[in-house]
Amino acid sequence: MWVFGYGSLVWKVDFMYEKRVIGHIKGYLRRFYQHSIDHRGIPDKPGRVVTLVPSGNLEDTVWGIAYKIKQEDSEKVTEHLDFREKNGYTRKSVMFYPQDPKMKQFPLTLYIATEDNESYAGPASVEDIAKQIINCSGPSGTNKDYVYKLAETLRNLMPGVKDDHLFALEEALKKLEMAAQPKKT
Repeated sequence: MWVFGYGSLVWKVDFMYEKRVIGHIKGYLRRFYQHSIDHRGIPDKPGRVVTLVPSGNLEDTVWGIAYKIKQEDSEKVTEHLDFREKNGYTRKSVMFYPQDPKMKQFPLTLYIATEDNESYAGPASVEDIAKQIINCSGPSGTNKDYVYKLAETLRNLMPGVKDDHLFALEEALKKLEMAAQPKKT
């Protein structure tokens, strides 16, 4: 069993795994289109976390990490991830393309929140998403830290990988933080 991490699973792995492989999937875009009321927000003030949206272009890629789960751990890990990703996410099988050219592509499972779930926030401008994220927090921490940790981890583990939406959102959050700082006189 292989599981793909493209959001918090890139840096916050809370299950046993045997191996991890950096790589990508094709035909999707990573977007902050899912409300979070149980991790990075609360019901009265939902945060936003990533999901994948079909791009319509098979050359579009989403980089992340594939985790190989031992067969004896697969049921326990699946139960754990089903609970962790309960707020609108469902399992889907896709093809994974390892960064290492010596490795062959292989199928894996990922969790995706589609627009037909009740917590789907949908598209918005990067600035509007940043305004929603900047002051949200939940049991797993602040929403802005989720964005910052994801961007930092992608840069560290996958130098040169581009994710325009994520990095634009990171910059928009930094601008909002700077604007909120008291002016020095």
